[in-house]
Amino acid sequence: MAKKTSKPKPGRPRGFDIEAALDAAMRVFWEKGYEGATLADLTDAMRINRSSMWAAFGNKENLFKKAFERYANTYQGFMREALEKPTVRQVIESALRGTVDFLSTPGNPKGCLSIQGALAVGDEAGPIKKWLIQARKHGESVARERFEKAKGELGTNADPAALASYFATLLQGLCVQAAGGATKAEMTKVVDTALHYMGIQDGSQTNPKEIQVRRPQRA
Repeated sequence: MAKKTSKPKPGRPRGFDIEAALDAAMRVFWEKGYEGATLADLTDAMRINRSSMWAAFGNKENLFKKAFERYANTYQGFMREALEKPTVRQVIESALRGTVDFLSTPGNPKGCLSIQGALAVGDEAGPIKKWLIQARKHGESVARERFEKAKGELGTNADPAALASYFATLLQGLCVQAAGGATKAEMTKVVDTALHYMGIQDGSQTNPKEIQVRRPQRA
């Protein structure tokens, strides 16, 4: 008697490319913001259906967070490199000029995802807005810690927290300007002006002792 042969089990369906899907979602969020990106926008760009999106990422909020993480890893490496520069002068100049280069890269959406994502949203998107605020605060905290390590370079009157806040404001302002259509030349002029008034220009200082961000003087 011939032995019965079992039918081969169907192979496991090929999954979609997670990284490619996140890249697509990231671009949709970058262009339209968290609230403006509809599920149809996301699934069309990612080339998957809603059930696959939910299965892989849980919900829209989680998808945004994972897309933002990929954005940071893909596009923000220049900032990490800047913070590792040996002097505060180099940190600030490298970060500002790197930001201008990033914001003026052809093919990228205007502005940056950390600002464009959820600057002004309704109550439903409130958690993402708070999450992005915390992300920006974390970045400012990292800069403050870097500046605190260089108090000897900054001078006794310098305030690392104020310098970090000013630094963050410049970076975020460049992002807003880029979103409004500012050119690379226009943003470079802003950076040149900021560096000039901070005493930093082309790797040199007008005041060799300290960067011009100091603690407020008591009356």
